[in-house]
Amino acid sequence: MWRILLGEFIGDLREQKTRVLLTMFAITWGTIAVVLLLAFGEGLRQAIVKGLLNAGERIFMVYGGTTSQEFEGLPRGRRIRLSEEDLDLITRSIEEIDLVSPSYGRWGTTLEYGDNKTTTYMEGVYPAFEEMRRMYPRADSRFINQRDLDDRRRVLFLGNEIAEELFGAEDPVGQIVMLDDLPFVVIGVMQKKFQDSMNNGPDSRRAIIPASTFSAVYGNRYVNHLLLRPRNPARAEFVKQRLFTVLGARYKFDPDDERALPMWDFIEDEKMSNQIALGIEIFLGLVGMFTLLVAGVGVANIMYVVVRERTKEIGIKLAIGAKKRHIMNQFVFEALALTCVGGGVGLGFSTAVVLLVDSLPAEDGAAVYLANPKLSPPIALLCVVILIAIGLIAGVLPARRAAKVDPVESLRYE
Repeated sequence: MWRILLGEFIGDLREQKTRVLLTMFAITWGTIAVVLLLAFGEGLRQAIVKGLLNAGERIFMVYGGTTSQEFEGLPRGRRIRLSEEDLDLITRSIEEIDLVSPSYGRWGTTLEYGDNKTTTYMEGVYPAFEEMRRMYPRADSRFINQRDLDDRRRVLFLGNEIAEELFGAEDPVGQIVMLDDLPFVVIGVMQKKFQDSMNNGPDSRRAIIPASTFSAVYGNRYVNHLLLRPRNPARAEFVKQRLFTVLGARYKFDPDDERALPMWDFIEDEKMSNQIALGIEIFLGLVGMFTLLVAGVGVANIMYVVVRERTKEIGIKLAIGAKKRHIMNQFVFEALALTCVGGGVGLGFSTAVVLLVDSLPAEDGAAVYLANPKLSPPIALLCVVILIAIGLIAGVLPARRAAKVDPVESLRYE
């Protein structure tokens, strides 16, 4: 059965080379449009989310604000200033909290190594800061650890850009840097990362020391902000409510007063970024699908022409005993073959383009978003399903018309 259908398809291909090749080209072009638009849309989505997560891995940055409501006889407009001790209360009161760190910040910190000198934003933090902010160290270096914190060591972790500015090609690890005229040992340098969201500048230009060392050197009582990460992002809203309740009881403000605790919610930002990127991806996919749909209409038109031209042949087949399903199978098979061959060529070409573009260096600027296509299995599967659906629709309607041909009338057809 399949051998016969394939033989008839090859015979038609030889007789109608130009028409068939143009039809397959239309399917190929439509497939390329769908695959490339979806792949570039998926790459854009991943880049947006990655850029956000590299600034904060599903965390809350909690700041002290100003009360906007009266509470228990206390006036509004009171300043809320958070301290490191608040973290002990939070971890005791909210079991859903996984990682915590304070952030003591200082602008204008001076770093000197030899004749090289620069200023930067410096933070005093806990070891968990590494995971929450994705500040992973290069090979043969490390982030601050608990012993650094306990012993108030003068150790320093540098962003990759500021390390290069100070040391050039020299290995910074183990070197002594003068930080505000105090000697600190460099223990690590951050791996280069893409970051499109930031607070107080990019992490690549940041200096990190233990929070205990920061407090001992500068005597800060209050933190710039607290960093908290829930164990389960799905429980983020509950954790936020508990934060307002716990800290509201400590600092005497209404738990519904959002201005008392301004918060950068990376979990909510990630959801929003995903939704925006998904909308862009769907739009691009629809543009490509309409292009492919036009090609499908072309396949259907070709099949209608083929039915008309082969009316006499169809009548003879019916007259000698061919069943209607055999006639339908023939035309559905031909439509599917045209679609799948053209689609296969399009998929192959698109995959090659995606792999080529994705292999190009794209670490900074617009290239991170535009030259970062991703051909994921769901995208490939979606394209295959679309192609099969178009092939079936383009083939079934002409095939039904062919199967309804009256054998007697068809023999008179010229």
